[in-house]
Amino acid sequence: MTDLTNFLRRRIALDGPISIADYMNNALGHPEFGYYIRQDPFGVNGDFITAPEISQMFGELIGLWCASTWDQMEKPKETKLVELGPGRGTMMSDALRAIRSNTEFRDAIDVHLIETNKILKARQSEILGEYQIDWHENLEGLSDGPAIFLANEFFDALPIHQLVRRNGAWHERMVSYADVGFEFVLEKSPSRLSELLSQNLRNDVPDDSIVEISPASIAVANTIGRHIQKYDGAALIIDYGYLSPHPKDTLQAVQHHKHVHVLDEPGCADITAHVDFSSIARAVHGFAKIHGPVDQGEWLKRLGITHRRDKLMADANEHQMHEIELAYRRLTDSNQMGTLFKVIAITRTNAPAPAGFEGGQ
Repeated sequence: MTDLTNFLRRRIALDGPISIADYMNNALGHPEFGYYIRQDPFGVNGDFITAPEISQMFGELIGLWCASTWDQMEKPKETKLVELGPGRGTMMSDALRAIRSNTEFRDAIDVHLIETNKILKARQSEILGEYQIDWHENLEGLSDGPAIFLANEFFDALPIHQLVRRNGAWHERMVSYADVGFEFVLEKSPSRLSELLSQNLRNDVPDDSIVEISPASIAVANTIGRHIQKYDGAALIIDYGYLSPHPKDTLQAVQHHKHVHVLDEPGCADITAHVDFSSIARAVHGFAKIHGPVDQGEWLKRLGITHRRDKLMADANEHQMHEIELAYRRLTDSNQMGTLFKVIAITRTNAPAPAGFEGGQ
């Protein structure tokens, strides 16, 4: 039995079942035992691989996107480049290398990383050693001024609540503890969280349907949108998810690149859920503008990933060419990350469409 299991078991014994959001918060972010606090989960030897770890092309194109977006912002002399959940710092490193020759943009930006994991901070410091980096625990620590925000596979790890329809009412799905271990139970009273659901979703789905909502995601998107509205800037969000809310249980856990039960050994596996991109759009509605979603594969091709692949292959040996092609297909093919992952941008309401979003979806 893990330390976190003991902690949660005692808490449930005292206070009763906890929400899935509370369970995720502790499993991922407990200050001593949380998954994202005490280890490096990335890469072949970790639990999962993200797009920046697959190929340098991904981060390089994002760097060029940032430079293009900065041009559209009329080149403010002091601009924050902010990454939420930067992992090992791979994407930021590739992005900064891609814009190295753009001295005007390079000299205008200050790099800020939103990170809570001390082990990953050390990795980021190592890979980004030539740059001045400011770290923050959350967005509230960010100072005033124009900013470009980057969030790749960040929102999927933010806590969610699950509601289950039973006898015409919505009850929150909770986590309890019994002799066999952690288990899902339903809260007896209907949940007021159902007020966050659209009218159609609230009233027109059958019993036993499960829907997911993430107030945490809404809050982060709102904070980013408000910053952009007030100081100018843009945000680029890349994640797997769906375009509009629908009844489905997407909560999942991954350990050593394999799916495991969400309630097994909290703190030892990555726990995520699909992102509801429509909720991010609603969070900034009226004061900022959403562009997309665009499928990741299509977006990368619009930015020139095929040309970049060909250029890398020109200087590669046979083995390297094979690896480059595999990475290209993994990032862009419809049966891999190409359509599962979506890309959206947030700008001021009067801003033009950023690179990759000119043609809509």
